[in-house]
Amino acid sequence: MSFSRCALLWARLPAGRRAGHRAAVCSALRAHVEPLPGALGRVSAVAASSSSSSASGGSKAPNTSLFVPLTVKPQGPSADGDVGAELTRPLDKNEVKKILDKFYKRKEIQKLGADYGLDARLFHQAFISFRNYIMQSHSLDVDIHIILNDICFSAAHVDDLFPFFLRHAKQIFPVLECKDDLRKISDLRIPPNWYPEARAIQRKIIFHSGPTNSGKTYHAIQKYLSAKSGVYCGPLKLLAHEIFEKSNAAGVPCDLVTGEERVTVEPDGKQAAHVACTVEMCSVTTPYEVAVIDEIQMIKDPARGWAWTRALLGLCAEEVHLCGESAAIDLVTELMYTTGEEVEVRNYKRLTPISVLDHALESLDNLRPGDCIVCFSKNDIYSVSRQIEIRGLESAVIYGSLPPGTKLAQAKKFNDPDDPCKILVATDAIGMGLNLSIRRIIFYSLIKPTINEKGEKEIEPITTSQALQIAGRAGRFSSKYKEGEVTTMNREDLNLLKEILNRPVDPIKAAGLHPTAEQIEMFAYHLPDTTLSNLIDIFVDFSQVDGQYFVCNMDDFKFSAELIQHIPLSLRVRYVFCTAPINKKQPFVCSSLLQFARQYSRNEPLTFSWLRRYIKWPLLPPKNIKDLMDLEAVHDVLDLYLWLSYRFIDMFPDASLIRDLQKELDGIIQDGVHNITKLIKISESHKLLNLESLSAENRSRLSGTLKSQARRVRGTKTVGSKAAEPPVPNGGEKSLASRLVQQGLLTADMLKQLEKEWLTQRTDGKERTEPGTYAKGTRRKKKEPDSD
Repeated sequence: MSFSRCALLWARLPAGRRAGHRAAVCSALRAHVEPLPGALGRVSAVAASSSSSSASGGSKAPNTSLFVPLTVKPQGPSADGDVGAELTRPLDKNEVKKILDKFYKRKEIQKLGADYGLDARLFHQAFISFRNYIMQSHSLDVDIHIILNDICFSAAHVDDLFPFFLRHAKQIFPVLECKDDLRKISDLRIPPNWYPEARAIQRKIIFHSGPTNSGKTYHAIQKYLSAKSGVYCGPLKLLAHEIFEKSNAAGVPCDLVTGEERVTVEPDGKQAAHVACTVEMCSVTTPYEVAVIDEIQMIKDPARGWAWTRALLGLCAEEVHLCGESAAIDLVTELMYTTGEEVEVRNYKRLTPISVLDHALESLDNLRPGDCIVCFSKNDIYSVSRQIEIRGLESAVIYGSLPPGTKLAQAKKFNDPDDPCKILVATDAIGMGLNLSIRRIIFYSLIKPTINEKGEKEIEPITTSQALQIAGRAGRFSSKYKEGEVTTMNREDLNLLKEILNRPVDPIKAAGLHPTAEQIEMFAYHLPDTTLSNLIDIFVDFSQVDGQYFVCNMDDFKFSAELIQHIPLSLRVRYVFCTAPINKKQPFVCSSLLQFARQYSRNEPLTFSWLRRYIKWPLLPPKNIKDLMDLEAVHDVLDLYLWLSYRFIDMFPDASLIRDLQKELDGIIQDGVHNITKLIKISESHKLLNLESLSAENRSRLSGTLKSQARRVRGTKTVGSKAAEPPVPNGGEKSLASRLVQQGLLTADMLKQLEKEWLTQRTDGKERTEPGTYAKGTRRKKKEPDSD
């Protein structure tokens, strides 16, 4: 008879008959329970077998700090009563507590727990939960009640509690029960096998290698246009739009596919044979004659690298043309070796010369038409734009968070020979996707905040790859300037820039990978009560990759997962919401993702009228910089709506109306950026923006890094070099005041005011240093007689 059946029948016996059968039933129960606790040696043997089989797999030990314990509630009063107490006797809680404490302190038990995956941290957490469960339950399961009773009467050993403790530990840490399955699911060691369609054909891989403005992409696109069918995969929407327009202008019907937009050119809505898309959106099941993957070096990107890996390994094309830096050649060759495909490398040289000047700009008074000042922060953009405007010049402004339409409008304004705007102030957003007629690139700073592979923010000088990408925008083949120039704003940065540009570009070592929705769903099947953010952490920790790959940083995904965790959604829907591209630095965008998910969970469609009310449309033109930033955030929210509308058509039904609304908003933002210097001036007057203090803070924070870099570069120069010469004595060096005036940081009026204040303070200082006081105004001690 089974244990549960025996206990149930016993509970149903009339009270009078139970006494006669007590001894027999207890004997049967003990016979059933005995194999579980048994001797510790038997359990140890099982544990040893388990650990040895796990070790043979060669997998790394999991990071147990990621295992979040589930709550196991104590048992309340049972409808059948406390069967264990009726079979034996009620337990003395004080004695039970002593037994549990003794169990916890046993070294043998701790070692046995470790064999089952319970390290010291998990063992402690599991024991606390186990003890609370035992002590707080009104009635325990019959089996554990009998064991505890037997230990109280020395009829069993305290070690016999281990199977029950382990059972409880697996309840609060379900990952312990399925570690082997989870390791199989998260095994990312052979990515080429994920794409059977691509492996079924023999592809020709052609790598077009060269610097910026070398014609490498042009040659690949020519092949794309002459093919019967093709796909272009670019890193930016702007680049996808450019190829889309070029292809259709050349008489080759081409569709456009980005995260937020689908455009078909065939009148019947049928898909064209050619498509231009962002790299994340490419199809790995559609056959093509030619595929072009642009900027292949981004396969190393800590966040987006997985998309280039997927395109490289998965595109079903007879010819795959890769365009990018030579630093990616070795890695691509190694990856293609694992697929049995050879790589043909075609090298290109820059079409126009470019030179690094021997002098820095030093002052904005030295700007010339065709100059582009590259900054790495918005505050520097605002500051430089304002100083240029003070000098009576007009500038175009481009930075990353501007809508694509505004970027194109500013680029057109700068390129137009009839427009008075001849100066461009931009971030490194100009490095890709925009055709600009630039004569000279001027680095306002060489420091750029970056996010490393661990998701940590770093403030470092720009890399050689970044410097070459930006510098290469000067003197492009298609522009009116056939020679490019590069320099810095500050003299002390120039030697560092030269060193950076002369360094060899480090070869790329690994390609990014990313867990799929299917893999996360399989994880969730084994860990149904675990949050999505915690599932991702455990997946990354359990994942196994070859040396040629790495798992991409998923902090943005986890941020969104934690943001919408409390909203009831299916796992697949939750996963899609978390992959939506949002700027987590924008509070309104984050709250909009939350609101969209909440509406979805209520099954309430997000209509055009609802969204208009939500963003408070119509929106007024910006009156200051804060208003402009708010409009940019609203544009991002509309982008988010459009992105979701292609994944959940029924719940986001008004994509076409929202796109028209977004175009109208783009026009408002364009007008704001056109008048950005006025907005900056108003913001400063209302104390909404303090550029001087922000610039000073940035300079003080970064000066140490720059000085050490510049000092290291100067140390490598010869004694006779210009950098090693001492300053000219007797006033040969310009005064600090004159340099500040030249750089636009001081005006003549401000200088006079400072001189007056300094003279006033000096006079006051003399008065305060009369006998009896210090210069700081504190009383001075009386002189001792012999102090002289």
